[in-house]
Amino acid sequence: MAHLYLSAAHKSSGKTTLTLGLARALRRRGLRVQVFKKGPDYIDPIWHSQASGRPCYNLDFHMMQRAEIDALFARHAAAADLSLIEGNKGLYDGMDLEGSDSNAALARQLRAPVVLVLDAQGITRGIAPLILGYRAFDPEVHIAGVILNKVAGPRHESKLRAAVARYTGVEVLGCIHRDPRMEIVERHLGLMPGNETLEAEARIEAIAERVAAQVDLDALLEIARSAPILSPSAPPLAEGKDDDALREPLRIGIARDRAFGFYYNEDLEALAAEGKLIPVDTLKDARLPEIDALILGGGFPEVFMDELSANATLRADIRRAAEAGLPVYAECGGLMYLSRSIAWKGRRGEMVGVVPADVAVGSRPVGRGYVTLQATGAGAWACAAGTPLPAHEFHYSHLENLPAAPSYAYAVRRGEGIDGRHDGYVYKNVVASYCHFRGAGANGWVRRLADHARRVRTARSPAAPTPDSEPAAKAA
Repeated sequence: MAHLYLSAAHKSSGKTTLTLGLARALRRRGLRVQVFKKGPDYIDPIWHSQASGRPCYNLDFHMMQRAEIDALFARHAAAADLSLIEGNKGLYDGMDLEGSDSNAALARQLRAPVVLVLDAQGITRGIAPLILGYRAFDPEVHIAGVILNKVAGPRHESKLRAAVARYTGVEVLGCIHRDPRMEIVERHLGLMPGNETLEAEARIEAIAERVAAQVDLDALLEIARSAPILSPSAPPLAEGKDDDALREPLRIGIARDRAFGFYYNEDLEALAAEGKLIPVDTLKDARLPEIDALILGGGFPEVFMDELSANATLRADIRRAAEAGLPVYAECGGLMYLSRSIAWKGRRGEMVGVVPADVAVGSRPVGRGYVTLQATGAGAWACAAGTPLPAHEFHYSHLENLPAAPSYAYAVRRGEGIDGRHDGYVYKNVVASYCHFRGAGANGWVRRLADHARRVRTARSPAAPTPDSEPAAKAA
């Protein structure tokens, strides 16, 4: 179970780009590389999955129990030759002053040696006290090496290496020189999603070439192989898990296209365990397929507003299906798509119209970060009223012109949601929220949605003929 943790002193140090390059470079060597991402990120895992050829999984203290993290990590790491865990922000950063939710805490929990990715712009000898401070701050965190990023050139590299060797004794595993070919286009929510650009594969290959040429991959592998084998405890099971064999499979429609693609891979697997996932292209499909439920995940509908608006037949089909009682679950971008319209940068596009409100997209975040919600009991597959629900949000838009006193599935205890006090607009069998939830696990939405979809399907099915009525039916 070779594994290591890629962290940094602060965000935007180049961890994601380096992780992409390492995953592809080591995959080229014939290794099975499994990538994990700390936190609630959707975009980075899309790139990591493409680079490694294997689904990337999120590890998140806020959304998951520690036993769930251990079990998820061990299950997928055991099927790989090497696991790379990419941290978020800096090694010791987190919401808790004591560091219980930091990258360092996750590295300790997974007993993963840490490789620090340090932004070396504008620094030479000063790199040494930075490394020494990070090593001394928590002796239980094993900083096994550093990779210096954004190095100006050979002379700069020589000074950096000399300072690290003279004062720290920490191994320099590589120096990545500044190179525009290493850059990935960014937009207001971070990196451009890999599912959105046809150039993603070429960019990953270019990054991998430069990483392989400037990082000592053999030394990196030796560090990863020094990590101990983990023996995790079993995570709590989702309610009703024991009757899986008796559950009839569902046909679950899921928006997977350039506009919508923000799903946790663990959730996709949980959905697939409930039946068959039917991809829906909101930009091209004229009609909904025959489905028992529809999932509209996050994405950037504002970027594809014209195409979404032009596909009027699909929008009308979704609206009719929702009115007829189809279970529909939408998060953030999905909520925006279900609204009446989206306005962005002086343009406006008609949307589905199930949510009786209009979306206005601004230039600053409206809701950002971890949130804590409480179930109200409203909604067709709601948790019991009062149940606390961890989630996260990251949206630059808000709803306007909502009717008075709509029904909401959640009360906001920390965060913004739809209006600062509520989230999860409820209409018939539709639940649409700005917040993102974990679908798998003991308290995930996947099982509750699937159970309700089966109830709806059963209620719609014609009653089976009784023995007494069968002959008459045949005679007719």
